Amino acid sequence: MSLNPRHRAVVADAHNDLLMAVAARPAKRWGGYFRDRWLPQLRAGGVDIQVLPVFVDDQYRPEGALRQTLRMVECGHVLAEANADQVALCGNGADIDRALAEGRIALVLALESAPGVDTSVELFSTLFRLGVRIASIAHWGRTPLADGSRENATGSRLTLPGIEALREMERLGMLFDISHLGESGVAHVLELTTRPLIATHSCARALRDHHRNLTDDQIRGVADTGGVVCVNFVPDFLTDDQAKVNVDRVVDHIEHIASVAGIDHVGLGSDFLREVMADLTPPCCENTDDEDPLFDFPGLAGPADLPLVTEAMTRRGLPEEDVLKILGGNLRRLMTTHMG
Repeated sequence: MSLNPRHRAVVADAHNDLLMAVAARPAKRWGGYFRDRWLPQLRAGGVDIQVLPVFVDDQYRPEGALRQTLRMVECGHVLAEANADQVALCGNGADIDRALAEGRIALVLALESAPGVDTSVELFSTLFRLGVRIASIAHWGRTPLADGSRENATGSRLTLPGIEALREMERLGMLFDISHLGESGVAHVLELTTRPLIATHSCARALRDHHRNLTDDQIRGVADTGGVVCVNFVPDFLTDDQAKVNVDRVVDHIEHIASVAGIDHVGLGSDFLREVMADLTPPCCENTDDEDPLFDFPGLAGPADLPLVTEAMTRRGLPEEDVLKILGGNLRRLMTTHMG
């Protein structure tokens, strides 16, 4: 069943690392490479709003983290300017509304773990001026601001600079992303925050007991702030049984989060790792990740496959109004109301 054309869906994806793949090319190729390699996929998937995470690989940390952060931010600006007929880099709700009205894809820059900032919290203001509108402060491990979920055993909360980072982001109008943050850190943020939170790419711990996933209490906490939890498509976060990796498993997590948080607080955060990693693997090298269950998701490998999620939700019998909210209505509302 297709959606009623009178109620065209706005499709919003809160996490696609495609910027890593584009920035890996020489700067003179950024605009063209995005247009040739990624834009057709976004269009095929019906994507209207795409968050572009700035993720800095370990090879750049710590000394080169800020330089790589700035390089990737610049890449976002360059690819947007080179494809201004198709996309627009957006800093607030008015920008997003304008882009969608003009038939362009709204792009939003985000920091994933912010290694380039370290304890220099004032740099969030600099990065805000450069267009960054969403940020998390930890990834897998420990940062000067907080611990990631792999360090849950430490029971640590935000550091003093981490608290300052949260306050600075709130002052600026930058959305605080709790994906990857450790359990105690999430609890600390929920105690302190005065604005809606976002989890850009997280699944439900109740369905898959993985440290990267959110407990029901954490999901409720995000909803209580007025925020949105965006479901991750990475197979290892969806299930521990590779035989159950399918689009319906994504919908299982969507439905669970909606049942806990309410239908107004769930969205999509694809994290299409296999597609990005394939783009980063040189043709001369064997991609040893091809057989890794973390990457292997038959039938849902990249943005062009997003309509399969819509089909799975409608097969499941979700009301059209709910499907529209999940696909992008909720994330659009959060961004246009609280970002920038």
